[in-house]
Amino acid sequence: MDILLTSAYLAPIQYYSKLSQCGMGTAHIEGHDHYTKQTYRNRCVIADANGPLALTIPTEKPAGGKCLMRDIRISDHGNWRHQHWNALEAAYRHTPFFLYYEDDLRPFYEKKMAFLYDFNMQLTQLVCDLIGLHVTLKPTAEYLHQPDGVEDLRSVITPKVSWEEDRAFHSVEYYQVFKDKHGFIPNLSIADLLFNMGPESILTLNASR
Repeated sequence: MDILLTSAYLAPIQYYSKLSQCGMGTAHIEGHDHYTKQTYRNRCVIADANGPLALTIPTEKPAGGKCLMRDIRISDHGNWRHQHWNALEAAYRHTPFFLYYEDDLRPFYEKKMAFLYDFNMQLTQLVCDLIGLHVTLKPTAEYLHQPDGVEDLRSVITPKVSWEEDRAFHSVEYYQVFKDKHGFIPNLSIADLLFNMGPESILTLNASR
């Protein structure tokens, strides 16, 4: 089946459960929507020793009014690449699979990319490859107001809507390194599942849909 999703930075497990549901189909990644703040486009949530931690990529918008997602540039403000990688390393270095995957992910925090959409697309493709999701990721050529033959999930996965309202997704518990301290935290970034569960991440995703 084909689906339509927004662009997302190390998206939550709910997002990747949709990619798992897509199977060998195509996931169209929207790049022609208007960029809005407080979404998963430039924000992910991981779990560190103190509980949930949001990591946000600073962005630059062209002067003027509304801007398309594909035109949003990444800002170098606050040395965010260094901060995000340090946060990921501090949170997950004691997980079973951090050392296994760190060489794959670290380059995204060492090189500079101009556009957030491109950064997200390449990172999402890498995560799919690491997990074993064989879905085809395809940038949209235009904004689809009423997509035909495609399941539109653009408004389903957002921090403004609880994942619990998505009847096609349920949170499956898995090992989390800080579970004894905080209890199980559902629907974190895919990074949490990947570093904690490794090759078994696909089983969790399949069971979540």
